[in-house]
Amino acid sequence: MTPFLAEVMGTAIVIVIGNGVVANVVLPKTKGNNGGLAAIILGWAFAVFFGVYVTGGISGGHLNPAVTIALATVGKFSWALVPGYILAQLIGAALGQFIVWMVYKDHFNECKDQAAQLACFSTSPSIPNKTQNFIVETLVTFVFILGVLFLKPAGVEIGSLSALPVALLVAAIGFGLGGPTGFAINPARDLGPRIMHFVLPMKGKGPSDWGYALIPVAGPIIGGILAAIIYLQFLQ
Repeated sequence: MTPFLAEVMGTAIVIVIGNGVVANVVLPKTKGNNGGLAAIILGWAFAVFFGVYVTGGISGGHLNPAVTIALATVGKFSWALVPGYILAQLIGAALGQFIVWMVYKDHFNECKDQAAQLACFSTSPSIPNKTQNFIVETLVTFVFILGVLFLKPAGVEIGSLSALPVALLVAAIGFGLGGPTGFAINPARDLGPRIMHFVLPMKGKGPSDWGYALIPVAGPIIGGILAAIIYLQFLQ
């Protein structure tokens, strides 16, 4: 398997499990309806664990443009490979979301809450305030990427062996910092599924909230770059 296909598959795994858990908790008439925030956060942690574990030995298990760009910024990844990795991650996120939609298709059609439908695809703020929402996504991703960067000096490769600590970091961020915006921390995780929300048919579907879409894309990228700069200047 090529690194490109590994990034497609790994990101798809993350979205299938992560947004699959959200759909199971949020949508009506599912077995997991009203399962709560803890189920969603742990679901995302498991999603990242399996995605990174499966692909870490092939592509490094980035599965996130913010990770890819940050690693390139600190010199641990080639800039020439960055566009291909990001494309693979977007394709994988869209593919994973299509699978979630197929599995929960009847439940999406039963759901009369447009915001709940969209929540199964992409993030949204609990209190809409674009300036503050952007700051939150930037800072939360800063914390996440800084943690990822410290795995290498600790002797843990950014690959399959780092799957568990990265997953635990995702869970910790979700429990501690995920309340304001839903902690996207991954541009592909938000943009790929949001595109699928726009494209896929659902009864009573509302808008895809493109006015907010730039925040969970730009915030994580900037947060990742800031983490890389701080790491290079002061912490390595």
